[in-house]
Amino acid sequence: MSFKLVIGNKNYSSWSLRAWLFLTESGLPFEEIRLPLFTDAWQQISQYTPAKRVPVLLDGDIRVWDSSAIWGYVRSQHPSAVGWPSQPQAQATARSIAAEMHSGFLGIREQLPQNIRARIPLERSALAPATQQEIDRVEQMWTAAYGTYGGPWLFGDFSLADVAYAPVALRFVTYQIDLLPGAQPFVKAVQALASIQAWASAAAAESEVLDFIDQLHTPRERV
Repeated sequence: MSFKLVIGNKNYSSWSLRAWLFLTESGLPFEEIRLPLFTDAWQQISQYTPAKRVPVLLDGDIRVWDSSAIWGYVRSQHPSAVGWPSQPQAQATARSIAAEMHSGFLGIREQLPQNIRARIPLERSALAPATQQEIDRVEQMWTAAYGTYGGPWLFGDFSLADVAYAPVALRFVTYQIDLLPGAQPFVKAVQALASIQAWASAAAAESEVLDFIDQLHTPRERV
């Protein structure tokens, strides 16, 4: 039996993207159940998870929610799925930065929410100091990873660290954040993925609009 994956809007739901990208790049078949946020359809989420959040993986009668839990569960069933680097130091760093993403970067999440189909150029100086510091940290991680492991992904081969940070790269594209040259290769690698291009095309075709995201930045904040 193939998996089912419950997701939110492709345009807005970054955690949905992580689970979807993981399954897609792992080559595992799954059925997609899309519940657009803040719509009547969203009310169905309670039948899939008590947390009432996406993504949710359905495997028969088994329910798994939270992206990192989904990664772990799927890999326990399919060890060949996208995983961690095999070299101990690379794996330790990859796990650490993925966990850092999972639990942190609240400024980026709040001020640069996922909005894949939009293009809203922002100066970094228009963001809160804490958000600017978070962007600095992301640049530092990406630049160090490419400097150490040489690409084409953060730790050489595509891994869960890349899954964790792919939505961040797309946020930087949306808001046209000017990054250091050493961090740019990751953004370009994410944009070049066929799976990401398919997700972005689907996001552009969605009809739902969340005004509190689309109208987050006022004209005077744009450049």
